[in-house]
Amino acid sequence: MKNLLTIIILGLSSLAAADKPNIIFILVDDMGYSDIGCYGGEVKTPNLDRLAQNGLRFTQMHNTAKCFPSRATLLTGLYAQDCGMSHSFQKFSNAVTIAEVLKKTGYRTLASGKHHSKESLFDRGFDRYFGLLDGATNHFNPGLQRDGEVKPAQKKYGKRSWAIDDKVMTPYTPPQKDFYSTDIYTKYAVDYLEEYKSEDKPFFLYLAYTAPHDPLQAWWEDVAKYKDTYKVGYEAIRKARIAKLKQLGLVDAQTKVSDAVHKPWASLDNKTKEIEARKMAIYAAMIDRVDQKVGELIAKLEQLGELENTLIMFAADNGSSGENAEKGVQKKNMAGHGFPLEKIHTSEYWASLGKNWANVSNTPFRENKTSSYEGGICTPFIVHWPKGIAKPGTINKKHVGHFVDVMATIVDITGAEYPAEFKGEKVNPMAGVSFLPELKGNQESKNERDLFWQWSKGKAMRQGKWKVVAKGKKWELFDMEVDVNETTDLSKKYPELFDSMKKQWGQWYESTSAP
Repeated sequence: MKNLLTIIILGLSSLAAADKPNIIFILVDDMGYSDIGCYGGEVKTPNLDRLAQNGLRFTQMHNTAKCFPSRATLLTGLYAQDCGMSHSFQKFSNAVTIAEVLKKTGYRTLASGKHHSKESLFDRGFDRYFGLLDGATNHFNPGLQRDGEVKPAQKKYGKRSWAIDDKVMTPYTPPQKDFYSTDIYTKYAVDYLEEYKSEDKPFFLYLAYTAPHDPLQAWWEDVAKYKDTYKVGYEAIRKARIAKLKQLGLVDAQTKVSDAVHKPWASLDNKTKEIEARKMAIYAAMIDRVDQKVGELIAKLEQLGELENTLIMFAADNGSSGENAEKGVQKKNMAGHGFPLEKIHTSEYWASLGKNWANVSNTPFRENKTSSYEGGICTPFIVHWPKGIAKPGTINKKHVGHFVDVMATIVDITGAEYPAEFKGEKVNPMAGVSFLPELKGNQESKNERDLFWQWSKGKAMRQGKWKVVAKGKKWELFDMEVDVNETTDLSKKYPELFDSMKKQWGQWYESTSAP
């Protein structure tokens, strides 16, 4: 009788788990707000566009402006300042991951891609994990030079750590000569879905690409699609993106757009124009490749009959980067007129996009990665869930969201329990709010809560329609309801509000566990 009762309980538990949606979060690295087609870009992204057209697009979802704090915030539902990841990538503290929470409610937990931490995702609740534990690395060969090949360009040759389940390797030199990060991350993800397809339990898949983070490296077949696209220059591409953003309804027709800060294209010499156009072509090719692989993932879900009940989210970890990492690699691989143009996309060369194209990539916003202006923190955010989204194909321009909300939303959808303690350690309360009501058709913003940002010299706070933001010591105040592109500083017009919000930001920061 006791055995029969156990079987019945297990059977009911299995049925309950089967009713829960599968969840996939796809994250890209250092990609601008308007790079993909459904957010105004000229890059060919038919698969992401399909998810957007049959899902929901948000225009005010935010990350943290930097790679590893964004990943920490996303996976834990806490500000990076409260989980030990505010200033350098370490191990999570006083936190649980989405995987650790979902495992207790019957989910298979899978991860492939970049983690950017001192511990493997395999040790933080994921049943399977393949990927990079560090930051940027060579996309074709993250490890040591292989026989018959050139030495791969790297920032820290032979010092990047990777994990395959419980095994950590420093360095990881892939055996396959056709290795490319975007391809291999997707292969592992699709293989995981195949391996566990017969299970009577839902899955959570975290697929974190390193593209289009530098080094700018891509297969030539993808680069060739764009080799002439960017020869028209910065101004023409930015102008076309602004027009498309307005045509798509992502930016209101009367909205003032931030001023361009890139160099005039006409001021560049012909050789520099050629190099710049090629760099952007490679960057576009990297995004194109991600989209192709997202298409493979969608095809796998369709084959398994799981697409309808799979919640897919897509975002970027920060804005496009204006940083120039070329100075940090071997001198022979640095940018310059002397390096052959045809080799810029290959494993032996480390190129960075640079601040001029980054300004275009982050259209219509100000600033780039690491900044708390919208160009650093506002991400394209696509949610696709046929069984759960009330109004597919719509755009939500009112909801002000943050990566801290992902944990809260997943807990809300799955009924999972978020613990107060985990493995003997106190867990900080979730910092976010669920955006499930928005998926169900509520177009109202969650503006009653305050949001905060801090990375390096960047600081910001959002309170309702108001935002204070600083780069260093200079603060500004913006009415984001009418000026989402942060063009008109209102600090002198509303000094009391300005001073109050700055003070509240300071109080928040002091209340965290950040150094």
